[in-house]
Amino acid sequence: MPPILQIRDLKKTYEGGFEALKGVTLDIEEGEIIALLGPNGAGKTTLISTLCGITVPTSGSASVGGHDILTDYRAARNMIGLVPQEIALEPFEKVINTVRLTRGLFGKRRDDAYLDEVLKKLSLFDKRDQPTKELSGGMKRRVLIAKALSHEPRVLFLDEPTAGVDVALRKDMWDVVAELKKSGVTIILTTHYIEEAEAIADRVAVISKGEILLVEDTATLMGRLGKKRLTIELREPVDHVPEALSNYDLELSDGGRELVYTYETHSGRTGITGLLADLSAAGLALRDISTRQDSLEEIFVGLVQEDAA
Repeated sequence: MPPILQIRDLKKTYEGGFEALKGVTLDIEEGEIIALLGPNGAGKTTLISTLCGITVPTSGSASVGGHDILTDYRAARNMIGLVPQEIALEPFEKVINTVRLTRGLFGKRRDDAYLDEVLKKLSLFDKRDQPTKELSGGMKRRVLIAKALSHEPRVLFLDEPTAGVDVALRKDMWDVVAELKKSGVTIILTTHYIEEAEAIADRVAVISKGEILLVEDTATLMGRLGKKRLTIELREPVDHVPEALSNYDLELSDGGRELVYTYETHSGRTGITGLLADLSAAGLALRDISTRQDSLEEIFVGLVQEDAA
């Protein structure tokens, strides 16, 4: 089965010569969650806007479910649901009417049974007759998702869906996304919260300066690029790393009470056994040791810094 979303050498140059997209190529499989990570100005929103028909690309091509976003834009757009960053809702309109209107704008016949199911999945059913102005910020974001799902799209774009949402509600939103995936919806998520990508995304695409730096399974990315840090707590502090340990590139921390050793997780030989033996030979007594793996955020920051160098 071909990817539901196919992007080939997509470019966007604005008046004045600014290149927002520099030949983006990406395949997204049906039913997956892919997180699009990048700093401000990386091109995330431009890419989404282009795929949703809000912005016209300068060159390149893209298709959704086999429908070209330019030559067959109506069919392509009907397959897409978009949840924007900004909360823009008619304050005095009831939730159900807000969702009905969006469904109607896509030319879909009225189907309250389907919309009620959407509202139930989003824990909005008991609020269907409330004006949107009476809802909390988190519930308003759920209404945006309901609107995006109202016309039964197969692809859902979530542009910073939990921006400004507290931690508890953010995790609640992750559960919503997981349920949407179970129903077969393909989800493209942009976020500044790296833990979101780490927690719910099947794959991560890192974009910087309008270019895709890499696309990787989340777990594989962690294993391939992540590093582990072995922290060695000493019984007695030292003021410098002994010369006999210079080959290990150790860092001294906590006032000389700790030695930090960094190693690659994918390396067949970590060097830890030799390090511990050499520590003993150097007369350093250990109180405790612990390990910690790089988070996806640390990996992401490292990638962007490498790209900027």
